[in-house]
Parts: sequence; C-alpha cells; structure tokens
Amino acid sequence: MIRDDKLIGACLYGDTVDGSWYFKLLREGRSVADIRERLMFGESNIGDTGHEGNTRAAAMQDADEVCGCNGVTKGAICKAIKDKGLFTLEEVRQHTKASASCGSCTGLVEQLLMFTAGGDYSASPKTKALCACTEHGHQAVRDAIREHHLLSVPEVMRFMEWKTPDGCPSCRPALNYYVLSTWPKEAQDEPQNRFINERSHANIQKDGSYSVVPRMWGGETNASELRRIADVVDKYAIPTVKVTGGQRIDLLGVKKEDLVGVWQDLGMPSGHAYAKALRTVKTCVGSEWCRMGTQDSTQMGKDLERALWRMQAPHKVKLAVSGCPRNCAESGIKDVGVIGVDSGWEIYVGGNGGIKTEVAQFLVKLKTAAEVLEHTGAFLQLYREEGWYLERTVHYLHRVGLDHVKQRVLDDAEGRRALWERLQFALDGEPDPWFELAEARVDVRQFEPVTEVRSKVTAALEPTP
Repeated sequence: MIRDDKLIGACLYGDTVDGSWYFKLLREGRSVADIRERLMFGESNIGDTGHEGNTRAAAMQDADEVCGCNGVTKGAICKAIKDKGLFTLEEVRQHTKASASCGSCTGLVEQLLMFTAGGDYSASPKTKALCACTEHGHQAVRDAIREHHLLSVPEVMRFMEWKTPDGCPSCRPALNYYVLSTWPKEAQDEPQNRFINERSHANIQKDGSYSVVPRMWGGETNASELRRIADVVDKYAIPTVKVTGGQRIDLLGVKKEDLVGVWQDLGMPSGHAYAKALRTVKTCVGSEWCRMGTQDSTQMGKDLERALWRMQAPHKVKLAVSGCPRNCAESGIKDVGVIGVDSGWEIYVGGNGGIKTEVAQFLVKLKTAAEVLEHTGAFLQLYREEGWYLERTVHYLHRVGLDHVKQRVLDDAEGRRALWERLQFALDGEPDPWFELAEARVDVRQFEPVTEVRSKVTAALEPTP
C-alpha cells in the first residue's frame, strides 16, 4: 500500500525474506517513487542493491537490524548462534527474540542460521540433546529415570554417561526436577542443582536485592495480613511495594540477609514467585458479590490454590477462575483457566500471556467443584510427568497434542483418578521453604551478611594459640 509515494503497508506471503527491507522503508518514510514499478518484487530487484534473496543475509552488515520488533541486529543473532550452538529457528527465538513477535523477519533469520550454523537448518536432528553435556534428549532422560529407578542427579549422569561429569547450569536443574517428580518421597532435593532464585527462595533483582511475594489465597487478603506487610516494610526499610498482575503484593528491594526475618515477620506462606511451580490462582469476586457472577469463583480459586500450592512443575504455572463468561480473571490465557457458567464450570488449558499470547484450549465442561479439582490436578500431574524442563503447558500441548491429554484425563476415568492421587501423594507434607527451612533443605548460611562471613573465615584461618 502506497500513499504520497511512501510505503505505508505491506502483506507478505510465502518467502518473506524481504520483510525487514520493507519494514525499513515503512519506518524511514522515504519516497519510493523511483522504485515504485519494481517495489513488489523485493530488494534484490531494485537497481544495483546487488544480491539475490538467498545471499542477502551474507551481504548484511553486523549492525544491520534484522528484527525491527525487538531491535535485534545481524551481529547479535550470529553471535548467539556461534556462542550457544543454536541450530533451529525456535532456539534463536528463545535466545535473541528475533522473529518471535510479528514473524516478518523469519525468512532472514533462517538464512542467518544456514550461513552461520552451516548446512541446512531444517535438517535438524530428530532428538535435540538436553544440553551440550549429553547426546540424550529430555524424553530419553525421563524414561531412563523411571525405568531404572534413578534417584539422584549424579546417579543419572553416571548411568547415562554424561560427557561432563558435573554437568552444567542447564542440565542440573532439569535432572533435579526429573528425579523429584518421578520419585516423590524417595528422591531427595539437591538445592545446589537449582537456579539462584530457587536456592534463595526469593527473586533476585538487577541491583542484587530480592523481591518477596507472600501467598494470598485466590488473591484474597485481610486487615491482619495487610498490617503485617506494612510493619515489615517499615521495619526492613523496603523501598517498593507493588501489586502484581497475579493479585498479590510484591515487596521489592529486600536485602538478602533480611530475607529470613521478612518471611518470619510476615507470617504468610511462600508465594513461590521465584520457582518453577504454581504461582497464582487469579480470581474475580464471582457470585458472592458480583451481579453478573454465576459461580463462586473466589472460593473455587482458593480451593484450587490450597490444593496445589506446593506443586513443583517443569515451568511456572498460573491458574485463573472467572465467575462468568465475561472472564474478568483472564482465564483464557492461563495454564489452566476455569470459567463459571450457569450449569457449572468450563475448563481451558494451555494458555499463555507471555511474549506470544496463546489462547487456552477448551478441555471439558464440569458440574461440581470436586470435578474441577480432580480434572485440573490430573492435567497438571500429566504435565509434571511428561513435560520437559522449562517447557510451558502451551508448548507441552503443542508437542503431545490436545487429543493425547483428552485420552488421559477425560476418556480414562480410572487413569485420571490415579493422576490426581499421585499429585496429592507428591504434595502431601511438602515443607514451606520460608518457615520449614531444615525440611526444605534451605542453606541458611547464604543469608549471613558478608561482614559476618568474612569474620568467620578470618577466625578460622587464625593460628590456634
């Protein structure tokens, strides 16, 4: 679309390798009068700009922008491909965000993969290795842990002949999750194989301080909790208090040495805002207060959260319960969304509100709250048992298909109950890491002020009189 000799819009089909060039013309707003007759045939047909489509990537400068949506240059993409050994378009998207938004630069990113990684990127191996430490994929590792009753990270590495004996920051957290989710009550958590947030049980911020998010069941709170939060903010001079998108209160800027004191003084359960676990169950006020509400969404949300709140998962999990189809709790973009209707509840799964918003898929319509708990728990346990580490529910569903989930959760009633029972068994007695420090294997030495640690080291090094 051209107006006043300027390109103001374009729609590309098939090979969109010239997408970034058209996008550049759009942003610059320069006159295209001199190239108007050939404009629709792409950059390679414009005068002496020189290169055919299949060599365009090689001709670009490192500073040239490839992805206009996210401001990613050719140099940044090529560096990521080389440094991280990227081999597929999806890997480039994950590490650089190039082509992860509108997708118009996908063809160019594919070319960069071919030129930088070598060979044809589309001929990717059938099994992607879990990390550079092994040739085994996620599924092979999960199968071996179950079939051979492997109970620890070192045991898995030895059995599967890991190339790097101690593993790496990518594989250790994955293996730790796999053994814990496969053998609950038998395998023991290994905190040293978790990410820093999960070792500290708080979210580290860019200035080195931490954020603390206490759990509020279904987003509901009371005067006593609010007073304690206010007292903690004053006592520890916490600079920022923020209401989160998950209907909770975030305390930002907490010093690491203050974390244990903050948890104890709050007296509220861990919100697991730092973990690959159940984060929040967002609710609207539902039929208790709202004139439009058809079901008690707040109570349903609290019941779900109390039943699932200690649940570790391949990735973060977010739920929402709306009391009517107006969907004020945004249930349609959650890992599990529950929507109240006149005759009961509708369950949706696999939603995502991240960089690329994904609408959840309809799973089933149910009548009672007990059925909602059982079906939700069964789906999440299936995801816990079959999901790959750092794979969100939406990507798990893309991989296995919704029909597979329906067969396991809807068609097989006995299997569904077994999944729900296995989840309850796994969660029963799980400690709250903010209060049951020893049971949760929290290393309290990490919270000691640096000056105290230095004095202890100095004292240990001094010769005995």
